[in-house]
Parts: sequence; structure tokens; C-alpha cells
Amino acid sequence: MQALILAGGKGTRLRPLTVYTPKPIVPICNRPFLLYQIDTLRRAGVTDITLSLSYQPEKIEQQMGDGSNFGVKLKYAVEPQPMGTAGAYKFAEDLIREPTVVFNGDILTDLDLKAVIRQHKARKAIATIVLTPVEDPSAYGVVETEADGRVRRFLEKPKPDVSTCKNINAGTYVLEPQVLDLIPRGENHSFEYGLFPRLLEQGEPFFAHIPQRTYWMDIGTPERYLQAHHDLLANRVSRIHIKDRRGSFDSATHSEIDELSVIGDECTLKPGVKIINSVLGKGCYLEEHARIENSVIWSHTRVGTAAQVKDAIVGRGCYVGRSTLVGPGAVLGDKTSLTDYTRTCA
Repeated sequence: MQALILAGGKGTRLRPLTVYTPKPIVPICNRPFLLYQIDTLRRAGVTDITLSLSYQPEKIEQQMGDGSNFGVKLKYAVEPQPMGTAGAYKFAEDLIREPTVVFNGDILTDLDLKAVIRQHKARKAIATIVLTPVEDPSAYGVVETEADGRVRRFLEKPKPDVSTCKNINAGTYVLEPQVLDLIPRGENHSFEYGLFPRLLEQGEPFFAHIPQRTYWMDIGTPERYLQAHHDLLANRVSRIHIKDRRGSFDSATHSEIDELSVIGDECTLKPGVKIINSVLGKGCYLEEHARIENSVIWSHTRVGTAAQVKDAIVGRGCYVGRSTLVGPGAVLGDKTSLTDYTRTCA
């Protein structure tokens, strides 16, 4: 079993955070996001992984290398232009001519992938799609299934009077190699609108896997990116645990850090600093009486005296001036500088 992670998107919904940092390696609790997907694959015994890249691929390759530091073997397929989800799978076919787990590159999950693969094999499926239930499926495309788990049909953003189904595409698939023969070469092609409808038309053994009590989060917007941090800090993601919440850093005796927060290496916390339910990246510098609450601060950012950051995201290498208030919903891109006494709003 191999794996393909579709990591070529520009991350436009997550801007300005992704202007200089490709979405697959934005930090989640101070780890590149891709590592969480790699962990899921490795737990299932899948260590031969191809990354399908397009946007700023050199930055991803530089950070991830050959995968040996993470217990896997990484290969790279860099698209000449965006190929779509199925098109990217087809483009990488020389690297993946065997059963393959395919991940969308923006999903944080604690999925039991072993169970998915086991069920896929037991059903002798040519394709398996993982589904997840949501409260309001009207913003998504739902996937209806038969009693035996076969996929019946796809409905895009259905109204309640059309379908009562609440299961949506979770962005994880197990595909047999013969599926590649159904995808045109060199064209932009999608799983959702191209390959999957064709599998249904041809009556192929196409099944759904609906896991129980599995965490699922698309981190592709600032709101959900921040929520993913809160869920991890609160240990609401069952198979993902933050092992080291404290790096090696310099903290004054009279600073306060709650037990949930994550503090990166080489940070400096001056007297009176308060950190509540937040993540500080490497090398952050917090001056006297700065307060960080329910927020994510990327590396090498400086927060001035008596400044407050609450329910916000601050990018890499920023400066937040004295007595500044960065309020709920604010997102500061890398190298943003806020002068003293600034007030922000979302």
C-alpha cells in the first residue's frame, strides 16, 4: 500500500498566512501540518508516500526532505500546472502503480486508516471513499450510500427536502491502480465530478467507509485553523497528542503560562506576561505584561509591553507595538508591524 497526499493548493482561503508559507507546512502546534497526515499513514503501516505539489514546492521539499527524519519515504511529483484532484493522481501514476491511499492536503483527522484499508480489502472494492457526518451539509456535497456501503449517488449542496443524508466527502480515498486507466492523461480532472461519477456509471465496486467518532477538520480557513489548535490543546483529538508543550525558553519568574499552552524553543517571556490557551512559535519575544489568549503566534514575533492578542493569529516575524490590541478574528500576515496603541478588528 502506498499513499499520495494532494498538497498542491495555493491556500487562498488561508491568506495572508500562506503568502510565504505553503498550506501543507503551515505550523499546527509548532509542527508542519503535513506531519499530522504522515503520522496517520505511518500508524496504518503506510510509509511509501508521494507528495503532489504545485505551489512553492521547493519550500515543502526543503522542510520535509526524503522523509527519513519522520520514519517514511517521501517522493515528489510537481505538477506543471494545477491538474485537479484526479489529474494530480494521474500525473503521479509512474510512482504509484499499486493500491494507494489518497489524502486531500488540508484535512486534520485522527482517522483509523487501518480500519479503512481492512474494509476496502474485505469488500474487494476498486475504490473506497471516507465520509464524515456534519450538522449542516447544505454547504457541501453529500454522498448517499446503500445498506451494504456501496456509494449510491453524489448530491451537491442539497436542500433538506431533497436528501436527509448528512455524510460528506472527508477527502480520503483508497484506490486500486486500475482506477488510473479511467483518468485522462495531461488534463485537469477531478475525483468528485470526473472519476467518481464514472465509477458509478460503470457499476464498479465503489464503497464508502463511515468511521465512528472520528475527528475531522478542514484547516483551510483562519477560523478553522485556529479551531484546530484549540481542539488539539484541549485533547479533543483522540489519536493526536501533544507530547512536549514546553520547549527550551527563557521565562521571568513572574510570568504566567497555563497548562494547555505550547511554548516553542528560544522564546523570551518578560515579567507579567500571561499566556492562556495559546501557541507561541520558536523565538518569540514578549515584553512586560503582554497577554496572549486563545491565539496562535508564529515564530520570531515580538509583542510589546502591555499588548494583548486575543482569539487571533499572528504570522512569522511580526511586531505588535506597546499597548496594542489584536482582537478576535484578526489575522496578521508575516512581517506585519503594528505601531504602539493600535486596535485591530476582524
